[in-house]
Amino acid sequence: MTARSALTERASNMTGMPDHTSPADTEITLPRLLGALSDPTRLGIVRVLSDGAERGWGQLCAPVAKSTLSHHLKMLREAGVTRTRQEGTRCYVTLRREVLDARFPGLLPALLSAAVADHVGEHVTEREAM
Repeated sequence: MTARSALTERASNMTGMPDHTSPADTEITLPRLLGALSDPTRLGIVRVLSDGAERGWGQLCAPVAKSTLSHHLKMLREAGVTRTRQEGTRCYVTLRREVLDARFPGLLPALLSAAVADHVGEHVTEREAM
């Protein structure tokens, strides 16, 4: 466990609420980014979010348990791929496209293009807004 994840876990346990913070722009590393995007479900989530629209977590549909989907969203957030916003009991997620494009020019479009061509992540879809 990294020092950051230990602090996050401790803060979450102290308040009873999960910590939905993303790393600062300069803290996003290429190995962590690529690791987060190496999973087909996480890449599918990024494909759904790639239009720039914010989605409620409940709008994302994947053939996995809710706890597994939550884990995938956490991995993307902690890698700096997405930003999560909490509003009451609901959480909303967006792709940090501008940040990723500035840090790693051309990487996200290349990954998304390859994912579409290879049908990676097609199993993740969007439910209608609730």
